[in-house]
Amino acid sequence: MIILKEMTELLKGVLEGVVLQVIKSKKETYGYEITNYLTTIGFEDIVEGTVYTVLIRLEKRNLVEIEKRKSDLGPARKFYRLNENGESYLQDFWKKWGFLVDQLTKIKKM
Repeated sequence: MIILKEMTELLKGVLEGVVLQVIKSKKETYGYEITNYLTTIGFEDIVEGTVYTVLIRLEKRNLVEIEKRKSDLGPARKFYRLNENGESYLQDFWKKWGFLVDQLTKIKKM
């Protein structure tokens, strides 16, 4: 079993790609929904603050489009959509991870 600290370190390297993939799969979404989805699929240790930090980085890197909308439950929410830059980044992300998985599989079979 992977120790929590090790898992956290591994996730740091992939969280931007994971969040972009969630945004792409949902067409558009907001931070709380992303966090809930990741928790639901097994990433229980990812907290909202971490997701929001990633979203800020994605915004600064011009990988997402943002639209603020009023919310009945409080302040306006930022909804995120993938843009062309984000799509390109995501394709590259999956190519790199595909390569890495292939190489690790080869090594494991040695």
